[in-house]
Amino acid sequence: MANVQIAVVNASTVLEDRDVAAVVPALQKQVSRDFAPPWGADADLTFVPKDGTPAAGTWWLSVLDNSDQAGALGYHDLTNEGLPLGKIFALSDKQYGLQWTVTASHELLEMLADPDINQTVFVQNDATSGILYMHEVCDACEADKYGYEIDGTLVSDFVFPAWFESFWKPASTRFDYQNQIQAPFTLLPGGYIGLFDVTAGTGWQQQTGAEAAATYGSRPRPGSRRERRRTPRNQWLRSEVRVLQAAG
Repeated sequence: MANVQIAVVNASTVLEDRDVAAVVPALQKQVSRDFAPPWGADADLTFVPKDGTPAAGTWWLSVLDNSDQAGALGYHDLTNEGLPLGKIFALSDKQYGLQWTVTASHELLEMLADPDINQTVFVQNDATSGILYMHEVCDACEADKYGYEIDGTLVSDFVFPAWFESFWKPASTRFDYQNQIQAPFTLLPGGYIGLFDVTAGTGWQQQTGAEAAATYGSRPRPGSRRERRRTPRNQWLRSEVRVLQAAG
């Protein structure tokens, strides 16, 4: 078992255990078949029902209702052991008319690519200026309509390493799994990316595609990876296993 071990935990009131358990095989197939070859990061997924407890040493992918869900990880940033934690807000997705399975895929892949939410890519424009890009592998191609199905489950598209490499000419290589992006650092209409102009003094900003601003806005949602990236590490909070059980 050399791969990362990830517990997919159902702590939602709008999804039954059977709903979440049914999606785990498709997520496993995406990680091992599609994502691991270009990115070199694989994982073994296990499902944890509402009354279950994640195994020791596992990362968590927790399915919640929304970021205000009482007692269920809403504002926590790490597992109880201080390990990576991803969060899906199923009720929020439903209210926006989005598929929670795409969000689950999105969060899972980004957790594997940047588990500490601290990686960036620097593009230096000249001797005194440049832009840091968040190392997020699904944001640029975000939107349900850009995803693809695995055994009937809709999952997220994701970028390849070439998306972060500025030397590639347009259409000269593959920039995302679905081959919908044609050049480095470009966004699909529903996509977005966080960037930091190192000379502007404005901190992290969000660049959005033509359709993304209305859905996601410029302010990060509490509990999101964007929000946690802006939070100093000494302010990150650990979760407690008992709150998962209480959420059911």
